[in-house]
Formats: sequence, C-alpha cells, structure tokens
Amino acid sequence: MAEDTIAAIATASGSGGVAVVRLSGAAAAEIASRMFAPTGKKTVREFLPYRLYPGIISAEHFTDYGLCVLFRAPHSYTGEDVVELHCHGGTQIARGILKKAFSLGARPAEAGEFTKRAFLNGKLTLAAAEGIADMINATSESMIRAGYSLYRNELSDRVRAVQEKLTFLLAGIEAGIDYPEEDLQDSLPALRDIVPRLKELCDALNAMKGSYERVGRLVKEGVSVAIAGLPNAGKSSLLNALLGYDKAIVSDIEGTTRDIVEGEIQLKGVRFRFYDTAGIRESGDVIERAGVERAEKLAAGADIVLHVVDGARPLREEDRLLSADLRRAGRLLHLTVYNKCDLVQGKGDLREKLSADDFLLLSAKTNEGTEALLSRLAAVAAEYGGTDGGTVIEERHYKALVAAEEMLARAAENAQNIPLDMLTVDLSQAWQKLGEITGETANEEIIGEIFSKFCVGK
Repeated sequence: MAEDTIAAIATASGSGGVAVVRLSGAAAAEIASRMFAPTGKKTVREFLPYRLYPGIISAEHFTDYGLCVLFRAPHSYTGEDVVELHCHGGTQIARGILKKAFSLGARPAEAGEFTKRAFLNGKLTLAAAEGIADMINATSESMIRAGYSLYRNELSDRVRAVQEKLTFLLAGIEAGIDYPEEDLQDSLPALRDIVPRLKELCDALNAMKGSYERVGRLVKEGVSVAIAGLPNAGKSSLLNALLGYDKAIVSDIEGTTRDIVEGEIQLKGVRFRFYDTAGIRESGDVIERAGVERAEKLAAGADIVLHVVDGARPLREEDRLLSADLRRAGRLLHLTVYNKCDLVQGKGDLREKLSADDFLLLSAKTNEGTEALLSRLAAVAAEYGGTDGGTVIEERHYKALVAAEEMLARAAENAQNIPLDMLTVDLSQAWQKLGEITGETANEEIIGEIFSKFCVGK
C-alpha cells in the first residue's frame, strides 16, 4: 500500500444535488475525523464500515451538513482505507472541503490514481481498469457493455486460461531438461503431442484476436460510413436526413461540399460516424480537386459506403464508372442509394441498376426510404457490433495477442527440430506478452499510459 493519503473530488464539476470528496490511504480516517463531526458520539475512526453517517463537514471557512462513509482496507475500491464525504452539490463547497483535507495532510490525487492503487493492491487486473476507463469515456451503449465485460475480467479469464496451459507445458519441458536421463520426452503429459497442444493455444489466441478484427474495433471506434457520389446527387441532404437536423449546407450548385462534413448517431447501441464527401468528378479547381481526393481516400477506408445517385435523371456513364470504383470499397457493406425518387414518375425505371445488386430508393427531401436505410444500417450494427464475453476492444490487447500467437506458432513449427531449452524461449515470451494484458508483466510505461486516460478522482 502507498504510505501517503490522496484526496480528490469524485463527482463531476458544476452544480448538482450532491458532491463527493474521496480520500484513500493510511491516514484517510484520521484526516476525516478532524473534518467531520457526526451526529452521534462516534468518530470516523470508530465508524462501522460501509454505513452512511450524518453530521457536520468543516471546510476552512464554512461548514456543511452531509454524510460520511468509511471503507476499511482491504475491502475497499483501492484496497486501502477509503473515506467519502458527501456534501451538497456545487463547485465551491466541494473545493473548500478538499482544500481542508489538503491542509490536514492529504495530497492531490493524480489522474486515475485511485484506480491505479486498486490495480497495484491487487483489487483489479490491468484489463479491468481499462474497462472502467472505457465505461467512463463511452460514446455508445455497445462501448459501455464492452467496457463492463473487461471490468468483469471476462477477457482476463480467457487469457489466464492460455497462460495456465503454457505454464504446464513449460513445467514439463523444464523437467525434461533437468532429468534428461529419465527420457521424459514421451512420458510426461506436458511433452506428449506438444505440437497439437501449441496449435490449440494458437487457435484460442486467434479467436480472441479475431473478435477485435470483427467486432471490437467497430465498438471502440464506431462504424465509419462514407456518403459518396457525383456532385449534386443529394449527399448533403442525405446526411441531414440521417442525422435528423441540418448539419451540411445544401445547394443546387454543384461542388458546394468541398471538405468532409461529419455527424454521428447510434443504432442498436452502436455509434455510426457519417462523412459527407465532396462530389467525385474531374476538376481544374485546386480546392475542389483536394476535396475529391479526400473523398476517394475516405471511401476506400470506410466500413460502409453509401453511393448516392441522382435517381431523378437518366443514368450517366460517370455514374456507371464511379459505381464500379466504389463497389470495391466498404469493408462491411456497399449500398447504392437512388436519391430524389420523389421526382420520379415511374419508379420501376430505376430498377435497372448499374449492375448493383444492393440498392435502395430514397428521397432525402421527403424522408421516403430513410427508415429503410436506417434499418439496413441497424442490421449491420446487430451483426458486427454485438459483444460477448471476452471480446477484444483495446488495440493494446490485440497487439499483445498477435505477438503471442506468432511466438507460439513459431514454437510449434520448430518443436521437433530444436532442443527443449530453446523451445522455452518462445513459450516464456508468449506468457510474458499475455501478462501485459492482465498486468502481471506490464511495465511502468504501459501502466502510466493507461491510467493517464482517467479523470482525477477515479
């Protein structure tokens, strides 16, 4: 446990019903006892843990009526003695109480220091701490669910299961090295069929790694949707219709949009990030040409591409050529959207489509077809944005899994051709790499980077 006692405001700044000042450390109860006068005869040091006691909280130049609760080590969030003072909401009240705690010996907590102490004191794995940060900073419901899964150690448990099997293999190999005269190569369970065992572990790591490639990245970053097409096809109008408010400038003048216009919504708890792009065409205008290049680059890397076509005019050769180019884009979905269908008399004529199998008729102006488009996108969210226990959402975890899998694959390839002591190198390094996820082998740089993402007071 740390020797010093830290303090911080644990609630968001600004006016509110209640504010919480939190202390953690060996002197937390002593400091709080000099600030809080309970209604009864007990001092804070004598409080029964986990119960709220009413009383007077003293700051430097004022008092407030509030509540105090004591959490005794090791059964607290940080694993240390923790005291929370619940005062009336308001920036100045909480600050005044915090200033008093500093004057009595506490020091200001650093960003994420309460949770860092929880990790250092064995209350949380490093992955669980990251899950807390993801929940706090979540921009979608799916991110909250994924962060909670991390916090509940669902990924850590899967990683540790692989580590346990590696430990078993390493123990068997070490025994074979220490007692070569016993010819343990074929008799020890850990050494029999070692190649299939290593491949089984590779499969387990590959499944975890695949959850990031398939789902985790979309949950963490959101689904990117590029709205692309020729000038004046109604791309900006479509963006506004999807967002439900006017974000992009709409004009009959071709080339109005020259830079990327962004907006986002949630569907099925998944964040969708829309990008209205410049109309793609040849242009001698330097600024417009730069916008076209950005549009093409964004479409090439998008998860979903909505190719918007002006359905109110005859299809042009430019439409067909652009459709062929864009059909190669969109990692999850490429959808041709025929806009301005409200201006078309016989909509059956639109069904001869650019050789595109996946299309939708829509009017951004009247919102006809908008719900159908949102339903298509929601289906993508349901298919790719759902998390289950152990879904990898952190790039750091993904890279550690990739490295560990490569080490085990190399060990499996060389297992029959190298001495046992050389085989342990890859296995030990894989174990160490997996330990970076749970925190067992994480260095100070990794730990510092993770907790720097937290707010002060958590």
